Amino acid sequence: MLSVQQQYTEKHCMPEEALQVLHNGDWIVVPTGVGEPPALLTALSEQRRHFQNIRVAQILAVRKYGYFDPATEQHVRHVAYFFGAASRPGGQAGQIDFIPSYFSEMPMLIERGLMPVDVVFAMASPMNEEGYFSLSLAADYTMAAIAKARAVVLEVNPNVPFAYGNCHVHISQVTRLIESTEPVTEVGLPVIGTVQQAIGQYVAEMIEDGSTLQIGYGGIPDAVVMQLVQKKDLGIHTEMIGDGILKLIESGAVTNRRKNYLPGKTVATFALGSRKLYDYMHQNPALEMHPVDFTNDPYLAAKNDHLVAINATLQIDLLGQCGSESLGHLPYSGTGGQVDFVRAANRSRGGKAFIVLPSTAKNDSISRIVSTLTPGTHVTTGKNDINYVVSEYGVAQLRGKSARQRVLEMIAIAHPDFRAELRDQARHLQLL
Repeated sequence: MLSVQQQYTEKHCMPEEALQVLHNGDWIVVPTGVGEPPALLTALSEQRRHFQNIRVAQILAVRKYGYFDPATEQHVRHVAYFFGAASRPGGQAGQIDFIPSYFSEMPMLIERGLMPVDVVFAMASPMNEEGYFSLSLAADYTMAAIAKARAVVLEVNPNVPFAYGNCHVHISQVTRLIESTEPVTEVGLPVIGTVQQAIGQYVAEMIEDGSTLQIGYGGIPDAVVMQLVQKKDLGIHTEMIGDGILKLIESGAVTNRRKNYLPGKTVATFALGSRKLYDYMHQNPALEMHPVDFTNDPYLAAKNDHLVAINATLQIDLLGQCGSESLGHLPYSGTGGQVDFVRAANRSRGGKAFIVLPSTAKNDSISRIVSTLTPGTHVTTGKNDINYVVSEYGVAQLRGKSARQRVLEMIAIAHPDFRAELRDQARHLQLL
């Protein structure tokens, strides 16, 4: 048998050579966010006219590569599991396909063949002495895709941390590999304004010492994080680890000591942050990166008492239905892990699920709290799952409440300019 280093040398090639594993009609699965391999995807973009009907499937593309070109979509076409800034315009124009699903169920869908995968392109850390690479930046659905794929191509980069957890791929599983030294893409913290700070304060006041946190991405979740630095013995069991969570760890607020499930460990499935975050992740025994069917499984996450889930929405109706992924019929993001963690927090002993949103949009001209969702809106989280809804005007607690009680609570946290109108609409709908 060849040694692991001999296997590495045998499989090492240039990006253009790595593309030889592709067949026309293949589905290429790519990890979330900064786990995407830029050299491989750039090579694919440059050679895209040599292929027919290739699909590149991914959650949250970070960069807009050449293959996003609608003029060459018959050669290579992007498929989004979740839209971000790079893929959103194409999705709204109908040039990018969208596959909706719960984040936690994607590995199962891949395993059962309901989400196609022929080839995996992924970014990885350098190989260790035992022949293992770490997919530290995004274990997510990629580990399931590797188990199913005909071919696995890794982009090995020394700037990718070697993290612990179930995120390792052995050289024997790899078909081809290339090397790159480009810095991992950095994603800064969102801008936090006065509205976000007000919402963050309401939520922070309701989080107890010893709680375990799941924190989504966005200005409001990060505003909450900034107000938790004085808390004690917080834990982290989340889907995304970012710089906000890193600040909590550095402040000493996060110890993971009081977690019921994997005590002492920060647990996540993908990373999105700064170089400082990626450095923190490298060979850190206090951090584990796991596939999303582990991190986002409501049953497993709920093993942590006092699990707190903080997620944002774009629009919510008076009964609590959340439209978190579209603007009317226009796609904006995706389902992601919102439902996973809302349900996990609801199952957790002492858990709290927060849906957060500013009360208005477009300079206070539109209420985000509405009597009925805009026609065509993709409903993300149903009314029966919603617990706390928080705007800059307060907290509505909906779980266990009647429809009438829900309506009154929601109107109370709407912008004052829209409350009378919402009452009239509620009466017209016979909710009041």
